[in-house]
Amino acid sequence: MIFAAGLGTRLRPLTDTMPKALVPVGGVPMLRHVIDKLATYGYDDFVVNVHHFPDSIINFLKQPGIADVPGRTIAVSDERQLLRETGGGIRYARPLLEGTGSFLVHNVDILSDVDLAAFRAHAHPGAISTILVSERQTSRYLLFDDDLRLVGWTNITTGEVRSPYGNINPKDYRMLAFSGIHLMSDAIFEAFDKEKVDDRFPIIDFYVSVCDRYPIYGFCPERLRILDIGKVDSLAKAEELLKELQQG
Repeated sequence: MIFAAGLGTRLRPLTDTMPKALVPVGGVPMLRHVIDKLATYGYDDFVVNVHHFPDSIINFLKQPGIADVPGRTIAVSDERQLLRETGGGIRYARPLLEGTGSFLVHNVDILSDVDLAAFRAHAHPGAISTILVSERQTSRYLLFDDDLRLVGWTNITTGEVRSPYGNINPKDYRMLAFSGIHLMSDAIFEAFDKEKVDDRFPIIDFYVSVCDRYPIYGFCPERLRILDIGKVDSLAKAEELLKELQQG
């Protein structure tokens, strides 16, 4: 599943006239970069959610070289009536995802050199989700124990800490940055049912609130080049990273 429904407010004014998913990097829309990367690792069954300029994305997905690739299927999860955030978007796409055993979730604005085969190989048995994380600097971190099981979240700028385990000290745990890429078991849907989630909710908030009751783990590669193309000033950095990735 590729998250392409976001408003892209941090990319304005570009996203005043186009969806974030179609903002070009190296002359190619972000969505095409993600699809092509996933395809190189054998993914051929895609779900793309839409909300902001939905018809532009739907028409793009019909272009030659995208939908007409032999063996490939692309389904659209249409959220134009309600932007459901990340957790709600996964829940809403349940009919398109459940029954697969597991599925990858990838933000459309993430550019990286992650080895998705290694990621799949390191998915923790029995976990409802394995989250790709890294040691890059940020203000918000997920907290993991020594086995890389999720225990909470912290914002080091504000000092806020969230954990179902009570008053924990972030310094006692591994502080790792979320990458926008997850590998989920479709058992996640049963967890959504049991926890009676709303139609609209962030998946990270869900993870943090239930990590004491459901196994959620991280995978942290030794080396990971990754960029969140969330702001206009990050586009130049994305162009540079893209050139590096293309050169190997």
